[in-house]
Amino acid sequence: MIRLNKYLAERGVCARRKADALIESGVVAIDGRIARLGESIDPETQGVTVNGRSIAHASQKSSTLVMNKPRGVVTTMHDERGRPCIAQLLPKGPRYFPVGRLDADSTGVLLCTTDGELARVLTHPSFGVEKIYRVRAVGALTAQTIAAIGAQGVRRNADGSCTFTMMLKEGRNRQVRRMCAARGLRVIDLERIRFGPVTLAGLKPGKTRLPTRDEHMELERLRLLAGRGPETTLKPRKRAAVQPTE
Repeated sequence: MIRLNKYLAERGVCARRKADALIESGVVAIDGRIARLGESIDPETQGVTVNGRSIAHASQKSSTLVMNKPRGVVTTMHDERGRPCIAQLLPKGPRYFPVGRLDADSTGVLLCTTDGELARVLTHPSFGVEKIYRVRAVGALTAQTIAAIGAQGVRRNADGSCTFTMMLKEGRNRQVRRMCAARGLRVIDLERIRFGPVTLAGLKPGKTRLPTRDEHMELERLRLLAGRGPETTLKPRKRAAVQPTE
């Protein structure tokens, strides 16, 4: 038996506290009946749904999709303010959830998965999974600023803006924008062009695809890190958890 909120968290639906809120709201059901806060389930014999959608058991094959998130879409499955959200771009079927948020004005690689363990490895700062962003900004991009923010491939544009890439291994809330703003740069465009082993690979905005064979193999390698100890290649570092956004 396992506590329902823990089960929802392990299956990647949401964190435990949010799981409790979901249960209290009445949208979680066990074998067709409304779930009660604090109860436990047997995942092998009981079925769980959230908003009518089934939650896959750990023994069921997980699924991951690559999305090119367009501008103006929020990285949530439901938005109380009625804004367009990524749920409207995902196919019907398994309950996917986004891995590593992008704000509404940012675009690019967004992974959506049913695999909670993979999501944990990809987003938790202790595993240091690389994320690369293409930035277009205005402001004085001095040599000191380039060094401070780790800008690479700097290009000066005819309109006075600059384009460059930045690599992060952890992601605090709007971190790229905050790092640039701290050096007097205003970000005009922000696109995540790589998340771990996954790139856009010609994917059009608003569209999804399955990972390529090579991407899938690398994602599986990363997923295996979740259950290993300190002998793993990416050794966990003692850092406080942060919100997995750009």
